[in-house]
Amino acid sequence: MITAAQLRAARALAGIDQRQLAKKSGLSVPTIQRMEASAGAIRGNVDSLMKLIDALNTAGIALIDEGAVSGQGGRGVRLAK
Repeated sequence: MITAAQLRAARALAGIDQRQLAKKSGLSVPTIQRMEASAGAIRGNVDSLMKLIDALNTAGIALIDEGAVSGQGGRGVRLAK
């Protein structure tokens, strides 16, 4: 699961704008905008969410789920090695 806040932070960390993320993921800019405007967890069809997560992974972003091991705990993003 990915939240809207994680998506915005991940995009900022990767240094890409909504248009660039849309191109990398094969999604439309309005879809990215709707996802980022969501409250809490992003909702969408599984295919779109997988495309989004794959694009972020390719950009070097590792998403951290609730309860996953991280330096400070909780949700967040970090650069993958």
